[in-house]
Amino acid sequence: MSTLRMAAVAAEFGRDLEADFILVEQLIKQARADGVRLLALPEACLGGYLLSLDSKATGADDDPGPPPLALDGPEIRRLADLAGELTVIAGYCEAGEDGHRYNSAVCVTGDGVLGNHRKVHQPLGEDASYASGADFRAFDTPAGRIGMLICYDKAFPEAARALALDGAEIGVCISAWPGARTNAAADLAQDRWKRRFDLFDRARALENQVVWVSANQAGSFGSLRFVGSAKVVDPGGDILADTGVAPGVATAEIDVAQALATARRAMGHLRDRRPEAYPHTAGAGNA
Repeated sequence: MSTLRMAAVAAEFGRDLEADFILVEQLIKQARADGVRLLALPEACLGGYLLSLDSKATGADDDPGPPPLALDGPEIRRLADLAGELTVIAGYCEAGEDGHRYNSAVCVTGDGVLGNHRKVHQPLGEDASYASGADFRAFDTPAGRIGMLICYDKAFPEAARALALDGAEIGVCISAWPGARTNAAADLAQDRWKRRFDLFDRARALENQVVWVSANQAGSFGSLRFVGSAKVVDPGGDILADTGVAPGVATAEIDVAQALATARRAMGHLRDRRPEAYPHTAGAGNA
């Protein structure tokens, strides 16, 4: 039996990149001390997210947005150096070689970049700040074969399915998922957008029978109030660890290979697909 200790973070990050790195370093040190080998940090943890998803919001027009960082630049190298032997996933604003900015997730170890994902699905007004990514691909890491999603990506079953079909054993979704914009609940734990956040995490794990690691921003930034709720979900859709709406770290230990084998032994959702029955399904459904 070979178990993997993994952790998902719910924390507050902002525009001050140096302050963000200080918090990232603290979280990595804590993870290392706790024996964690896979650590997921939130979307936009390097430089913060957007002040609002409405471009007409007060102050939004004056905000330069998160600092664009090159995938091969010093900031990502710094993240890799901090990661060392850990596999760390973090969100940042990527300065694309094509001149566009992307909302991206990078996976690093001390050896460098192992994977990079550009957010494909953009909610509300996010496309005013970022270009869209184009695909979903899994990749190998010391922690296992991983597929990455960012926030709204997980609302689309095809995205996680594409990763599972590409051999992902662990899905890592990093988010800056806020509470509801209208009729917001006074108690964030009762917010309907928080409920959707949790449902998507459990459904994506269960339907693909993979381990699911979900990190999220916590606290507030601009007009957004984030729901936290970082968690680790097993291939049966059961939550193994959860921070709730407060900042924190959800940590769980699981034998990934055994968990996948057990979940898929009787009813293998990937094995039992009948893609010829749904030929009009875009993307992974035709694979």
